[in-house]
Amino acid sequence: MGLLTEDPVPPGFTGTRIGVCHLCEAICGVELSLEDGVVTGIKGNDADPLSRGYICPKGVSLADVYTDPDRLRRPLRRVGEGADATWEEMEWDEALGLVAERLAATVEAHGANAVGIYAANPNVHSLGFLTHGVPFIKTLRTRNKFSATSVDQLPHHLVAWQLYGHQLLLPIPDLDRTHFFLVLGANPMASNGSLMTAPDFPRRLRDLKARGGRMVVLDPRRTETAKVATEHHFVRPGSDAAVLLAMVHVLIEEGLATPPAYVDHLDELAALVADFTPERAEKASGLPAETVRGLARDFAAADRAAAYGRMGLSTQGFGTVSQWAVQLLNVLTGNLDREGGVLLPEPAIDVVERGLVGPGHHDVWRSRVRGLPEFGGELPVAALREEIETPGDGQVRAMVTIAGNPVLSTPGGADLARALDGLDFMVAVDIYLNETTRHADVILPPTTALERDHYDLIFHAFAVRNTARFTPAVFPRPGDARHDWEVFGGLAERVTARLGAGLKDRLAVKARFAASPATMIAGLLKLGGRTTMRALRKQPEGVDLGPLRPTLPARLQTKDKRIDLTPALLVADLDRVRAALDTVEPAGAGELLLIGRRHKQDCNSWLHNTERLTRGKPRHHLLMHPKDLADRGLDDGSVVRVSSRVGAVEVEVSAVDDVMPGVVSLPHGYGHQVGGTGMRHAATVAGVSINDLTDPERLDVSGNAALNGVPVTVEPA
Repeated sequence: MGLLTEDPVPPGFTGTRIGVCHLCEAICGVELSLEDGVVTGIKGNDADPLSRGYICPKGVSLADVYTDPDRLRRPLRRVGEGADATWEEMEWDEALGLVAERLAATVEAHGANAVGIYAANPNVHSLGFLTHGVPFIKTLRTRNKFSATSVDQLPHHLVAWQLYGHQLLLPIPDLDRTHFFLVLGANPMASNGSLMTAPDFPRRLRDLKARGGRMVVLDPRRTETAKVATEHHFVRPGSDAAVLLAMVHVLIEEGLATPPAYVDHLDELAALVADFTPERAEKASGLPAETVRGLARDFAAADRAAAYGRMGLSTQGFGTVSQWAVQLLNVLTGNLDREGGVLLPEPAIDVVERGLVGPGHHDVWRSRVRGLPEFGGELPVAALREEIETPGDGQVRAMVTIAGNPVLSTPGGADLARALDGLDFMVAVDIYLNETTRHADVILPPTTALERDHYDLIFHAFAVRNTARFTPAVFPRPGDARHDWEVFGGLAERVTARLGAGLKDRLAVKARFAASPATMIAGLLKLGGRTTMRALRKQPEGVDLGPLRPTLPARLQTKDKRIDLTPALLVADLDRVRAALDTVEPAGAGELLLIGRRHKQDCNSWLHNTERLTRGKPRHHLLMHPKDLADRGLDDGSVVRVSSRVGAVEVEVSAVDDVMPGVVSLPHGYGHQVGGTGMRHAATVAGVSINDLTDPERLDVSGNAALNGVPVTVEPA
């Protein structure tokens, strides 16, 4: 049998089927081989205009998630408490009714803010969440909304809102045409881009070098990306702002700034960065002053250049200033909105133009306990534990977690786990029993990637080339299963009815959630006018809409279609940066600075029970420079105790010269509680959670958690 492009495969199907891997931001197109209805192979789809046949190990494992015996397929209810708790299956209607009853009862007794929401990274990869999950959250009308954004990328959005008028107007490196790619705190060889959808980054880098281009990486670890760069320079964790502001200083001082005509306050910026000299940056970062000057001059002189900073910049104490400075480098050198520089993609469905995502707002309300300002309607997740544990009006008494594992992925994870046990009620929409969902009273597992239609509403807007692709479900949904959008619709209708809404309001909610995601996408594509659902169904590999192109200032969302280089909110944090430059050494004797890391075979805190991805050398060790080991009398491979202000863990240590002296590294997403999760292979990758060491008190001005640069001590276990 041949290639199907429309309906899910019938039982016993043999042949090939086009699919998509949306486990990460690369959104690679794939081709699946099936025999008698079973996936026997997955490879990259050569015809995909964006991924061009590339696939990483995660994509090969797509079918492992679909067939995983650990995956939940029916709702579960927790029976009993603590170590004696057990789980029993429920019917869907009973489960949805129970959840709606408990959520509504919490609202009636304590107010809407007594319900907390945590939505995690996989949701932005799910079309059903974007079309139906977001409006479900809105129906709960709580201000206690949290997400993975504030442990990942919040500075990006705050800076985009301040400079360009919308939190999703993120200029993307024109990777296929640039000549100088400056990378800070990012590892696209492992991630294939993040807030830069760039599948097949290895080939794109080879092409960059083949045309005489250059990639320079600044990072406290010699990452997979640093190892293949033209140059790599170590920088001390948390010092990127000093380096970047010094580069801006050089551009202005030496007359190298050539910004576009639609920017304001260049003179004010010159005064603000006058004292951020390369010499001061050297003291903070360890990067020689002449190297800083040379990089600034080379970046300005390059025919086409793009500066890009990602996780390592955002998840530190000065993430917002760092991301602001990255934008300044691109703007001042004329590389904003330039081919080969950084440009705004033009997706077939423009979520900014269509108003599908709001522009952003800041400090409209604050968290109840610590007074932390919201951004875009969300509070920093570092405040979640205290909002659960602190009594008073607005205390979070019930939680809804959606495809998230904050116990492993947010700061102070062990303390958060204890707080979750104190809730009156918790529901998790998730396909696994994990370190977070094990605290829930009810778990609602939706279908998985191969069982649902997909269109990337978000990542086409961050891609290095304009494409569009709609991918129908490969397998039919089992009769007793629910898609996530059906779960959200069912809960919204039941909660609204339970809270006593009138007939008109109930009918409005029912109508809002009635259409399928595919139907909604078809309508949005028609409005966009660049392609149609009919065209995408005929070409399931995707439609090529061309390279990125200049579109500014017309697409700016600022009121005057101009860019203010010195927004007051960003400028106000410079004094904090200046103060930190004078105290760059760790405060305590023998302290080291902890940073995270990610791997191509991992997907944050999950996929660790997939045997295919857990083979080979262990990846959970603490990485430490040999000199730091010797100074402490520690042996390579021994078990060490790592302690911070908030906690301690014990883990094996590996001596490597890939981290700069004074820096240690633990991977993100490990620390599986074997025996409490039901994961078959978790024991082989259990490791420890870096977020048992990260400090909820350490925040960037945006509210993003400062997960990198945490002072720790390391000693024999």
